[in-house]
Parts: sequence; C-alpha cells; structure tokens
Amino acid sequence: MLKKIHHVGVVVPDLEQAMRFWRDLLGLPVVKTAVVQDQGVKAALLKAGESEIELLEPILPESGVGKFLARRGGGLHHVCFQTDDVKNELRKANEKGVQLIDQQPRAGLAGMICFLHPKATRGVLVEYAQPFEE
Repeated sequence: MLKKIHHVGVVVPDLEQAMRFWRDLLGLPVVKTAVVQDQGVKAALLKAGESEIELLEPILPESGVGKFLARRGGGLHHVCFQTDDVKNELRKANEKGVQLIDQQPRAGLAGMICFLHPKATRGVLVEYAQPFEE
C-alpha cells in the first residue's frame, strides 16, 4: 500500500547553489546527501514537514537526469510514494499493465526504489520507495 508522498524530486544544475535556497533561505534541514553513481547524480534529501525534497544534480550528461536537464532545464522531475513493500507495489503495477522503467527494485538515496514510466502515468515520472531500516 502506498502510504504518503515521500518526496518530490527537483533537478538542479548546481547542487550547492540550490542548497543556498532550499537549506539556507527556506531553512529545510538536510537529511542525507550522496553521490549515486548508478543514477549519475549528486543528490540531497531535505526535510519538509512529513515529506522531503530531493535535489538532483547530474554528474553524467548521458544519465536520465542529465538528459532531463539538457532538454528541459531544472525543475520538478518526479513524485515519490512511500511504501512498506516496494517489490510488491512494483509487481502489482506490472500486473495491471503499467509500463515500468525498473523491473526490480534497486538501492537509491530514499531506500529501495523503482520507477514507473511517465508514458504510463500521464507524463509524470512516479517513483516508489521503501526506506531503509535505521
């Protein structure tokens, strides 16, 4: 079951510059930062109430986020829903005929994640995340 909006992803050309707005001006606390090599991004999660904002700076121009930035510029990239069972949610979406980007969950900044293709979601990139146990 999808529980809540975990985060919204925002593509930025420069993570440090973006942090000056989201962290310094708005006062959102940083939860986690990392370089996610397999996604070709530097990323930061910032707490916003019960949800988070994920800032994504491409480090590889050929990555999905790099191509997004080149085509559209920075801005809203995806919405992520939290679940306790990402593998089951992905299976259910597949059984309903939803076009998937990921066939299996994989590790990401928000936990075990997977993406549904925007062609299947009326143009919105949708992510499911099952946060890691802390």
